[in-house]
Amino acid sequence: MNTGFSYWEQDSFLSGYDVLIIGSGIVGLNAALHLKSSQPALKVGVLEAGFLPAGASTKNAGFACFGSISELIDELKDSSLDELLQVVEMRWKGLEKLRQNLGDQAIDYLPLGGYEIFRKEDDELVNACLDKIDYFNQALKTIIQKPDIYAVANEKIAAFGFQNISCMIENRYEAQIDTGKMMQALLSKVQGLGISVFNHCHLNSIENDSEKLKLFTSQGVFICKKVILATNAFISDLYPELDVVPGRGQVLITKPIPDLKIQGTFHYDKGYYYFRNIHNRILLGGGRNLDFAAEETTLPGVTHQIQTKLEKLLSEVILPGYAPQIEQRWSGVMAFGNTLHPIIKELEPHVFCAVRCNGMGVAMGSLTGEKVADLMLQNL
Repeated sequence: MNTGFSYWEQDSFLSGYDVLIIGSGIVGLNAALHLKSSQPALKVGVLEAGFLPAGASTKNAGFACFGSISELIDELKDSSLDELLQVVEMRWKGLEKLRQNLGDQAIDYLPLGGYEIFRKEDDELVNACLDKIDYFNQALKTIIQKPDIYAVANEKIAAFGFQNISCMIENRYEAQIDTGKMMQALLSKVQGLGISVFNHCHLNSIENDSEKLKLFTSQGVFICKKVILATNAFISDLYPELDVVPGRGQVLITKPIPDLKIQGTFHYDKGYYYFRNIHNRILLGGGRNLDFAAEETTLPGVTHQIQTKLEKLLSEVILPGYAPQIEQRWSGVMAFGNTLHPIIKELEPHVFCAVRCNGMGVAMGSLTGEKVADLMLQNL
């Protein structure tokens, strides 16, 4: 049979794997890292459909966050307090795992704090959030191991230069990272352990028999014993029955702004909008709530409606009286579902998945990858 590959290529690169991981984002690389660290003799490979991770791992805003007050209130509508606290703990422990694995310097971890801003017309939401500060401080105290996580910070509104903002709630333990540096560090660590990462390799289908798995890809057929799907929203291509809905997040970034006063990570409108400082620029994203149906897509792209709204927020609230130039626009695809917990399970014999971080991939990705690796190790 003429496959186009040599005997050496087929033997060394396409077959003999104990585990193949689909997706080279935060979850996939952390799963690979944990597998190889736990059992160094395993032959582990990673297949990635894109030139870079196709989801949101390098396309997000780089928030090291675990939930603003309004987000927690919103999440509590569909979850019990115990369920919510379990998820918050996963977010917090995931961030700790990320820092332990890579180190703060490698990911440019900056603990500048996070803030939720409210406009004057948001009085009802403001009052609801103010009423819950003590409640969530007490509820999250055992997880974060710190008192007074959330606090009113209205005195900083003027210092940041915002306009039309009536209230601001600070999260003292939120931070920001550079997700490009994070992925470079993860790739370096994974490849240093002898794990091969193949880009531009799209998985089309899986043939599963009792002895091995055949993965039919755009580059050829890979052979392995077990597979982990860490493709987040893109898993619907293979398993459409899963409760996974894509959510595209659109982002823009300005050119450098002289004497930028803003420092930290900022949330607005229950987290549907978010912005931060980065290299004397403002990175601003969100707005999928303007058209949920249109943004439930795995296709990249930006829309006039959302980008116009982002620019309006930028000029009227974040940088009033200043007309920043927009340098880049992009999008990344997240995954959401009816429950906050990610899906970590065996889908069929030898096929595992770790998907649906509900927009909290930076926080949950490291721990989610580790958990699916542990689940798979129990079944080796």
